[in-house]
Amino acid sequence: MLIAERADVAVVVDVLSFSTTLSVAVDRGIVVLPYPAGRPDAASYAAQHRADLAATRDRSDPERLSLSPASIRAAGVIDRLVLPSPNGSAISHGLAPQVTTVVGACLRNAVAVANWIAREHDAETATIAVVAAGERWPDGSLRPAVEDLWGAGAVLAALEDHDWPGLSPEAAMAADAYRLVAGREQSHLRACASGLELIEGGFGADVDIAAEVGSTTVVPLLSDRGFIAAP
Repeated sequence: MLIAERADVAVVVDVLSFSTTLSVAVDRGIVVLPYPAGRPDAASYAAQHRADLAATRDRSDPERLSLSPASIRAAGVIDRLVLPSPNGSAISHGLAPQVTTVVGACLRNAVAVANWIAREHDAETATIAVVAAGERWPDGSLRPAVEDLWGAGAVLAALEDHDWPGLSPEAAMAADAYRLVAGREQSHLRACASGLELIEGGFGADVDIAAEVGSTTVVPLLSDRGFIAAP
């Protein structure tokens, strides 16, 4: 995370599913408060900030408010939501006091995020860190997640369309990786390891929502602990 800590803008990408769920929520006007998963004080944190608390996914109750973007889309009126996850949400929460600007990106809004960055920041002077969140092995160690590489690459490819200079070799590789799957995002998401896990768990709809490429122009911007739509 050292690169992100030195950045002017940190773009957090967790396609399956924090960033996708975040985009669905902010589309609805919900203020989303990121928080690490598994913290025993999550309920009190939500109460302190007058927010609902999303639970973990539950196959026996798929409509329960959770990290599932389908559950957020189907929910009733929500004003504020604490949305814990071990990856994108935890990263966003940790970056909040360290980076001036934190935004959330996924395949649904990657182009919108790139357009916003290009409009709001000077390409010659701004440092942009695009953070592919990854997943976790059962022991808690980091597991690479190709869907986050694609999501990060979608943002970076769109920045290249703005002639954004100075992409690192890693960033250029991510952009190229996205171009290899562009136009076939849904089938690739359904076939990758994280997608298969969700489908086998009964949450295939979440994968399909993640594949709604370019479906929103909303850019979730972290402001005063919560993500809101960037102006």
